[in-house]
Amino acid sequence: MTQTAQESLTDTDTCPKCKGTGWVFYTGDDGMEYGKQCDCWEKMVASRRLKFAELPEAFKDVKLENFNLSIYREIASRNLIAVAAKTVKYYLDNFDDMKSQGMGLYLYSETKGSGKTRMAVGIANALLKGHQVKFAGSTTIIKEIKRTWNKKPSEDGETESQLLDSLAAVEILIIDDFGTETPAGWINDKFYQIINDRYVGRKVTIFTSNAALDRLNYDERITNRIKERTYQIAFPEESVRDYIAEKNNQELINNLKR
Repeated sequence: MTQTAQESLTDTDTCPKCKGTGWVFYTGDDGMEYGKQCDCWEKMVASRRLKFAELPEAFKDVKLENFNLSIYREIASRNLIAVAAKTVKYYLDNFDDMKSQGMGLYLYSETKGSGKTRMAVGIANALLKGHQVKFAGSTTIIKEIKRTWNKKPSEDGETESQLLDSLAAVEILIIDDFGTETPAGWINDKFYQIINDRYVGRKVTIFTSNAALDRLNYDERITNRIKERTYQIAFPEESVRDYIAEKNNQELINNLKR
């Protein structure tokens, strides 16, 4: 998470038409030079957004349309995830209104591996088509803050102030595993600064957490702001990781039998 909130303008796949600038220049009939967006523009912007988002490598291909609801074995879990998926779809279908109100999501379940991160990445991939998204684990944010403390003035990279400002300014911020960190006083203060700045600026923030809001180990300044600016969506208390592992092993066995 070393980039600022401004997307990088570099692209390793250079278009031969525009030389990576995104613009093609030509001379009109009047002898004047004009410019127009290159055919590669949308692809280039999409590539930059994906790079900027820093989605987890393991989930980068996850889309909402391939989020498998049937992988949950318990009936109660299937019913709950169906409601969660329906709520997320409604949220995305009405995202312009949600964005204008600064409304985000809070996906929670005490059980690890219940699909919260997978759903959050699916949401990110859906929003990346037209928006700037940043995905970061809460512990990663803490590590990045600590890293700025040891940075020498002559070294490249963000200062703590620049890092916090960039997290506050990005259009859509997804904080994964919020609440798993030990909320020392300074951590509480830094997250309050990020969340409060986004609250004031009506910026969309999406959280995944292993704790319901009323069980987070953060003070009410933080939880109240999250409560006001998110829709809370419960996820099943069932892990699907074992089932995914079983499926992978079965596929391997079937391939060996051929």
